[in-house]
Amino acid sequence: MFCELFGYSKQAYYKAQTQHYSVVNKQQQAKALVLSVRRLMPRLGTRKLYHLLKSELLIGRDKLFQLLRIEGLLVGKRKRYTVTTNSKHWMRKYPNLIKDIEFVRPEQVWVADITYIDTNEDGHGYLHLITDAYSKQIMGYELCGNMEAASTLKALQMAITNRKYNDNALIHHSDRGLQYCSKLYTDCLKENNITISMTENGDPYENAIAERVNGILKDEFGLSEKLNNINKAIHQTAQSIDIYNKSRPHLSCHMLTPAQMHQQKEIKLKSYNKKAQTSLVDV
Repeated sequence: MFCELFGYSKQAYYKAQTQHYSVVNKQQQAKALVLSVRRLMPRLGTRKLYHLLKSELLIGRDKLFQLLRIEGLLVGKRKRYTVTTNSKHWMRKYPNLIKDIEFVRPEQVWVADITYIDTNEDGHGYLHLITDAYSKQIMGYELCGNMEAASTLKALQMAITNRKYNDNALIHHSDRGLQYCSKLYTDCLKENNITISMTENGDPYENAIAERVNGILKDEFGLSEKLNNINKAIHQTAQSIDIYNKSRPHLSCHMLTPAQMHQQKEIKLKSYNKKAQTSLVDV
C-alpha cells in the first residue's frame, strides 16, 4: 500500500533496504577494525589507518574519512611545548653539518632530543631519545627523573648497541644542550667515530625530525597524559616505542614502518614541502 502511495514498486523498496543494511554493515565492520588498531595506537591518523586496513576494509578511503568524521573518531592536533634545552653554557658547541644534507640511507644521521613525561607521584620524568633520520627508527632511549649527561649517555649507548651498519660514516645531530656538549657525551661519540653536529640558531626546524618523533610519542601514544608514576611511565614508554618502531607506518617512508625502512638502503624518502629539511618531517 505504501509503495503504491509513493509511486515505488515493492522490488525497489526491498532493494533500497538491502543497500541500506549493506552500507551499515560495511560501516560497522570498518569502525570495528579502526578501534582494534586504535587500541595499540590511539591517535593514529586516518591515512595510516587506511593503509594498514585497506585489504580488510569494504569501503574506500574517502568513505572512511567520512565515517570517522561522523563517529567523532578523527584525530585533532595538540599543541604543547616545554623547553628542555639549556644552551647558555661555556662548553664547546659544534656547527650544524646537516643543513643541506639529503638523507639517503639508515645510520647516516642520528638526531637526538629530550622531552618531558609528567607523572602524579614523581613529578617530571625526562625521555632521552636517539632517532635515525632516514628510517625514523628510535635507536636508543632512556627515561628517568633527571636530565643529566649520564642519563642522555645511556640512550646513546643503547643506540650504538642497536647499530646495524657499523662500517658506514655516521653523524650525531642535536641541539646545544648541556648534556650533548658535555665531555662525557662527546667523548663517547668520538670513541665510536661518530661525527658531532649541533643546531646553531635555535630554530626548531634545525632538529625537526627529533621534535616530530617526540610529538608522535606524546600525541599518538598517550605520553602527553599525566601518568601515575615513573615506573608506569617507563613501562608505557617501552611499549609505545616498540609499537612505534614495528607497527606504525610513516608517510615519508612510503608507508613502511621504521623497522622495515631501516632494513634497506634503496628507497628514497618522500618529500611533501619545498624545504628539504622540513619535507622529511611529515612522518
